[in-house]
Amino acid sequence: MKIHWKVLLGVLLVLLVSTMAFSYERNETLVYGGGLWGAPTNWNPLTPWGEVTGTGGLVYEYLFHYYPLTDEYQPWLAVKGEWVTPKVYEVELRKGVKWTDGKSFTAEDVVFTFEVAKNNALHYSNVWEWIVSVEAVSPTKVKFVFGDEPHYQEWKNIIYDLRILPKHIWANMSPEEYLSTANANPVGTGPYMADSTGQDRMVWVRNDNWWGNDVFGQPKPKYLVNLVVNSNNVALGMLMKGELDLSNYFIPGVPKIKDTFGLTTWYKGKPYMLSENSALLFLNTTKGAMKDAAFRKALAFAINPEIIVERVFENQVEVANPTGLFGEGWMKYYDETVAEAYGFSYDPTKAIEILDENGFVDVNGDGWRDDKNGNAMKFEIIVPNGWTDWMESIKVIANNFQAIGINAVPSFPDYGIYMNRIQDGSFDMCINNFASSRSSTPFTYWNWVATDEIDGKLVTDGNYSRYDDDELFTLIDEFNRMQDTDKGIMEKASEIQKKLLTAMPSIPLWYNGLWAQSTSNVWTNWATEDNPTGYPCSWAGKMQFGFVEMLIELESAQ
Repeated sequence: MKIHWKVLLGVLLVLLVSTMAFSYERNETLVYGGGLWGAPTNWNPLTPWGEVTGTGGLVYEYLFHYYPLTDEYQPWLAVKGEWVTPKVYEVELRKGVKWTDGKSFTAEDVVFTFEVAKNNALHYSNVWEWIVSVEAVSPTKVKFVFGDEPHYQEWKNIIYDLRILPKHIWANMSPEEYLSTANANPVGTGPYMADSTGQDRMVWVRNDNWWGNDVFGQPKPKYLVNLVVNSNNVALGMLMKGELDLSNYFIPGVPKIKDTFGLTTWYKGKPYMLSENSALLFLNTTKGAMKDAAFRKALAFAINPEIIVERVFENQVEVANPTGLFGEGWMKYYDETVAEAYGFSYDPTKAIEILDENGFVDVNGDGWRDDKNGNAMKFEIIVPNGWTDWMESIKVIANNFQAIGINAVPSFPDYGIYMNRIQDGSFDMCINNFASSRSSTPFTYWNWVATDEIDGKLVTDGNYSRYDDDELFTLIDEFNRMQDTDKGIMEKASEIQKKLLTAMPSIPLWYNGLWAQSTSNVWTNWATEDNPTGYPCSWAGKMQFGFVEMLIELESAQ
């Protein structure tokens, strides 16, 4: 078998990085990478965007876990949560839970976690726009009282995404410390505790007094070593040498070498990886021809995502459906009739027809289409430099556009410049997927891809297209205020999908994968399609999807 030069490079590079000699028994240690990109310095659960991966999930826990593959909630710190009236939600907490400093976990901790956001600008402070009060009814019961219009869909996400804080520690901090403290010795209720750090690693040690040992079982690895691996090729070399047990990196060539090197992926064959988020081409609807919905729709028909899936991702991802929806929690609201009637597929003939009918033709004979007024058009498609899969993808997209007479070129600015441009609107087109990840409700996707927070100069939380449609914003808001059992909620979801497909401010292209490759030199019984015992993802904000459950089900190879 021929080994690709990139594979050989990976082996050489891995010899240059720090050795994997641990002061821990290797057969007690799980070594993984993919979520840590610098020396660990922050364990603050109030800054989830900056916390060391594992702070949420391994140390600080949630009321519930959510299993995206089955669309089910797993009681965690809570044993039950229910709407007792349309405006009151009650949570019954688990008894006997203790923080790692020995203090008891009670309803007061849950109340504090919510109330600290009432008078301080935290990432979830907006809940107080629709929550009236949070009350500890007893040491193990919390009552949430909502206003006239509870945000039911948003609440479904919050109950498995908000880290619960120990009141006896955080109540002693000043408001200034809430966002500034590094919280270097985190006290949580979770199955692991911070053990040690290095420039290239974070080491967690098992909490053998974890309450979950008697409920779910004890996680098998005593130590978790999360490594900083700054190159996919280095990660590949480490997998080949058995120095990584789990890799959450995109690694080219996996379909060709997985059997040779004994790598486990979720699926045995293509697409190999689970889908994790939707990658979209955002079109700046405030600029030139992209203000025109017909022009935007023509671009959607011009792109061939199959080529991207096959050539760039080697069939490790799947083509997105026209709505961008995927997964059990979202697809129950997918309207196939709407997708077929208003959607798109690769059809350059259809794209040319739309452009011709709407006056986007070559006026000056230079080979490129001009706008309706005869003005020359040229578009730049941007992705961050170094993101090689996206870089290759927009080369394909640019070629697709050029094939129908649209002058488009790929561009690769540094990440900081890329972020500045998509936020200040000084771009034409860009690929992005930052908040399109799996969740329990499509509201999170729609509220990102078409957020109404576009009035200021900077657009920081989605809708980089800056598409302004009050009717669409209202539909998404109304969907948020409906329960899954409410009459008419499916019709509301269909209207949202129809609106987005008609306007086409952004084009869903493929489902970015949950990159996960594992080896079996030290640990076996990995979560796979045939053995769905957990979720093989160590990325920040994902461990409540089944990562801990996977650690419990692992078996020692020795």
